[in-house]
Amino acid sequence: MEEIMKLEEKYIDKYSKTKTDMKKIIFIGFILLFSISCNTKKQDLKSNNNIQLIDLIERVEPPNWWVGMKTNDLQILVYGNSINDLIPKISNSNIELTSFNKVQNENYLFLNISISENAKPDEVEIDFYKNNVLVDRYIFSLLEREKNASNVEGFDSSDVMYLITPDRFANGDSKNDDIKSMYERPNREYNRGLHGGDIQGIINHLDYIEDLGFTTVWLNPVLENNMKKSSYHGYSTTDYYKVDPRFGTNELFRELSINAKEKGIKLVMDMIPNHCGSEHWFFKDPPMDNWFNNQSGFKQTSHRRETVQDIYASEIDKREHADGWFVETMPDLNQKNQKMSKYLIQNTLWWIEYARLSGIRVDTYPYSDKDFMSDWTLAVMDEYPNFNIVGEEWSDNPIVISYWQKDKINHDGYVSYLPTLMDFPLQISFTEALLDDFSWGNGFIKPYKTLASDFLYPNPNNLLIFPDNHDMTRFFTQVNNDIDLFKMGIVYYSTMRGIPQFYYGTEILMNSDENPGDHGLIRTEFPGGWPDHSKNAFTGDGLSYKERQTQLFFKEILNWRKDNKVIHNGKLIQFAPKGGIYSFFRILNNKMVWVIFNRNNSPETLETSRFDELIENYEIAFDVINKKKVSISEKIIINAKSALILEIE
Repeated sequence: MEEIMKLEEKYIDKYSKTKTDMKKIIFIGFILLFSISCNTKKQDLKSNNNIQLIDLIERVEPPNWWVGMKTNDLQILVYGNSINDLIPKISNSNIELTSFNKVQNENYLFLNISISENAKPDEVEIDFYKNNVLVDRYIFSLLEREKNASNVEGFDSSDVMYLITPDRFANGDSKNDDIKSMYERPNREYNRGLHGGDIQGIINHLDYIEDLGFTTVWLNPVLENNMKKSSYHGYSTTDYYKVDPRFGTNELFRELSINAKEKGIKLVMDMIPNHCGSEHWFFKDPPMDNWFNNQSGFKQTSHRRETVQDIYASEIDKREHADGWFVETMPDLNQKNQKMSKYLIQNTLWWIEYARLSGIRVDTYPYSDKDFMSDWTLAVMDEYPNFNIVGEEWSDNPIVISYWQKDKINHDGYVSYLPTLMDFPLQISFTEALLDDFSWGNGFIKPYKTLASDFLYPNPNNLLIFPDNHDMTRFFTQVNNDIDLFKMGIVYYSTMRGIPQFYYGTEILMNSDENPGDHGLIRTEFPGGWPDHSKNAFTGDGLSYKERQTQLFFKEILNWRKDNKVIHNGKLIQFAPKGGIYSFFRILNNKMVWVIFNRNNSPETLETSRFDELIENYEIAFDVINKKKVSISEKIIINAKSALILEIE
């Protein structure tokens, strides 16, 4: 009962600091009743002389499931001290224990269960016997799904994505800054240390994100990352079913998702199926000797991602890429092991259902076993047909990127079910275009040629486009702090085909000038996220004139884009660059948007007759940025180093 009282105090304390609504009250009541029920059952069992409960079971994963899902045949990983001689039993019409497996490590059992298609929400008792004596019991909850859970809408080209590194955005709860049970202590003076940003900080500023015009939030990983140093970034998972307590709780993560949806904002979770952290409990005590690749000792990946597509690649080169560890603290998961494969697939489905996600971003996509990634994406998209997943394949070659997209007919017969890829080729070529000299083959001809390769993609409109992200030099630094080139980039990514993504702070010209490649500096604190900051980007207080004007520029462009279907789904027609000027059209039904870029250091006059195939019958357009009507019948004057967005109807 003492534990229940502590739980009650925890939830009452949490919600006493926020506006309490009926849903939260009901949720708290459910948690308390569930805990009381489980505790009472345990006490009743322990009072029975024919039962010797000794609490051997430490972990059960997944911890619960939902009725009404297509995925009904589950693998339950059970972990505890010397439990492989236990006999599990289930006596419940909703779940059948079809089999169970012992493995090399005596601390594991794998149960295979089948959930009835007609199953009802229930608390299913999984009993564990030793020598015909009941020694432990786990209550496996079958939960009711949210209405239309399988039809969740993923992010798409109508969205604009805001990427956040949680530790660096806003500190909403200082009480979780230093968790004594975890290895690393907070250190805001160190740019690779823990700074204290958390999920509550994001919840507190959803209005800011919505007001700017963003419709999707992608969070860098939030799962437990209990590593001895640089744990702030989240990419070394140490518990696949637990949010890092320095960011908050599982319940708070779900609350973020719910609150965001109420504001029309979708939530995307960063996942890493390729590797975990070296402090993960099942790396320290693996169930079998092939749970990881190169399990006997560290062997780094060759990073030769081209071996996946190379028709001449040797088998050793393929293995050294796919089976090597990313770094020494990130052991490589062996997805060819069927138990590992099923574990990862179930974990993904669990988080989508639990947190009501609208998408997943997959880290280091081509480093995983490619057949597993096919199975993984298929399982997700089969369960959630309208969902979206974006994979990271950091290549400048559209041939390599397109290999992974759903519906691509590949030379080797490989079938992928991944809807979206990160468009690194376009990011690289457009940034180079802004910085190049004006010689032959340089400048805007580079992104022009990149787009000319879009025939390689089954769905180029489903690519994620971006000027930078958490692993790249800040965009303002990339363009040498040139505000004109910067704004040209914002216009480009806001109007080009695909799904735009911007990194937090881009809207206020955050830079990484001091050390452009330093990840800790790239992921610096967002102004206003901590009480001791001298300026506050959330309110505008203390921002320079240039920073504030850029923030307003973002707000104007993104909110204009938000309901503009011609930008979301319009046909793209581009015209070859000439004389430092490049333009493209987006066309849908009777509406056109003409986007024009002038990279020259002087104003230029654009003769419009070259574009008569599209605008011959039009004389007037509306200049979205400068909010005025302009004539397009003969010529247009474009300011130096600037962009125009012209609406034509």
